[in-house]
Amino acid sequence: MKIKVLHLIKSLGRGGAEKLIPETALVHNQSRFEFHCLYFYHQKENIADELEAAGIQVHLIPSGNLGLFFQVNKVRDFIKKNEFDIIHAHLPWAGILARFVGSKLNIPIVYTEHNTWDRYNKLSYWGNRLTFKKQDVAIAVSNEVVLSMQLNSIIDPYQRGGRMKVKVVQNGVNTEVFRKYEIRNEKLEIKSSIPSSKNSDLKSILDIPKDSKVIGKVAVFRDQKRLWLWVEIAIRILKKNPEVHFLLVGDGEWRFKLEEQISKSGLIENFHLVGVKKDVIPYLNIMDIYLSSSEFEGLPIAMLEAMACEVPVVATRAGGIGEVIQHGKQGFICEVNDWEELEDFCLKILAENDLHRSMSLAARQQVLEKFSMKKMVGELEQVYNSVFLKLSKQIC
Repeated sequence: MKIKVLHLIKSLGRGGAEKLIPETALVHNQSRFEFHCLYFYHQKENIADELEAAGIQVHLIPSGNLGLFFQVNKVRDFIKKNEFDIIHAHLPWAGILARFVGSKLNIPIVYTEHNTWDRYNKLSYWGNRLTFKKQDVAIAVSNEVVLSMQLNSIIDPYQRGGRMKVKVVQNGVNTEVFRKYEIRNEKLEIKSSIPSSKNSDLKSILDIPKDSKVIGKVAVFRDQKRLWLWVEIAIRILKKNPEVHFLLVGDGEWRFKLEEQISKSGLIENFHLVGVKKDVIPYLNIMDIYLSSSEFEGLPIAMLEAMACEVPVVATRAGGIGEVIQHGKQGFICEVNDWEELEDFCLKILAENDLHRSMSLAARQQVLEKFSMKKMVGELEQVYNSVFLKLSKQIC
């Protein structure tokens, strides 16, 4: 019999937490596990089709944030009807809901914490804090997230004999898929709207000169990304190196303000905001530097994907970034409030070809050794097997 795992998440946008659900499913042992996903808020840019393509059965119960708590009985009935063995919740609202749902069900609850708690609004923060112990395993995507749990939980999460256990499972990337085109295995058939072997074709489409360097980022345009600072850094770099081009893949609430900021700079020809892309690999492949100016992060998937494609990173030490990037090896990092240093770091990498090459190779090697999807999925399966075995023993 397969272990039936229900992923519970508020919505299926294009954020890192959401994308991990189909990407992990593709690597999981699906002869051992059966995956479903239940979500509540339907967005226009939705990845439900990607989940289904990964073998996940997708279900929708329409609801907004506060409305989730009126869905407890409906979700509980859904779980009982489908005889799920494990709930795996993602992000605070789904986590809180899972704990309420599980209060009257004999079912293990696994929760993945993708951010530090001080970054949540007061309602989700306190809901998370007050219910946190009513689950079996809390997965943290970085050591900084674990520290946040320790500092904010009402009772020490490592309390001996308590129900909940804490485990660090760092995010991973499928390195067979995310890689530089020149080193791809020819047997792999990766569908893309852009010819995979010709970076110059995409540059031509975007009106980027063939020999121009490209600094880029993939992101949802949220406050935490501080993309207005990203654009400011770009403008400063262009004053010293006017041949560089800047590429943003994604969309969000900040798009209009960023376009206005770029327009006022008079450098609009050097900026390329291409919107949301299902296949980001072609865009990562034309980047020479992955630049991040975030105020806070968990462990950003897009950054790891860029590294797997041999793109060195210049970033603030936000969240788990400092656990991935060794300053001077896979790129350069600075403290969050010292974001102005990012300008000189970028210029240094662009000016020194040998440094860029060594950092590019080191970036991919770091992902291969410590942040592969295979490693991540292996650790997740250990969690699933342990909570399922514990429940089986209780039933017996």
